[in-house]
Amino acid sequence: ITRTIALGTPTADEREHFTLVMKGHIALAQAVFPTGTRGAQLDALARQFLWKHGLNYLHGTGHGVGFFLAVHEGPHSIRLNNVEAPLRPGSITSNEPGVYLAGVHGIRCENLVLCVDAFTTEFGRFFRFETMTLFPFDRSLFDIAIMTPQEIEWVDGYHAEVLRRLLPYLNEEQAEWLRKKTLPLQA
Repeated sequence: ITRTIALGTPTADEREHFTLVMKGHIALAQAVFPTGTRGAQLDALARQFLWKHGLNYLHGTGHGVGFFLAVHEGPHSIRLNNVEAPLRPGSITSNEPGVYLAGVHGIRCENLVLCVDAFTTEFGRFFRFETMTLFPFDRSLFDIAIMTPQEIEWVDGYHAEVLRRLLPYLNEEQAEWLRKKTLPLQA
């Protein structure tokens, strides 16, 4: 996984850029899509918030994570250019939008996600992503003023799940650290 963390007090621009990246991360994490969907069809979900501010990143949004431990194992990927392989249940993909400003800062927020069944309707079988990575995002970098209530709810829900799943494995010092890192954004 990749996490951007603040070393010191983040600037307003750093918080805005981090939050725009996270808005894209959340949009992709919540995507629901039909059988046959390729990564290029989902890529704009993660980039849209950056594009509205004239920002972008020059890498793919997501890549397969491999059986043979290749970092970028196919056949699928989520990127601007089309890769013919569709996303399928059981495939693990990264969700890692970012933004990089030379000499200023770089931001990337990555989780691994698993493609799973969502539901089936008269229009066919639909999939969604299940987040596999369990590590908090830096709460000090969020600008909740530019987030929707649903985005805040997603982050808070993710952090609650991180705490719930990891707490049984931690000693008290570690547990206290994790409790602080997973507080609700508006706490």
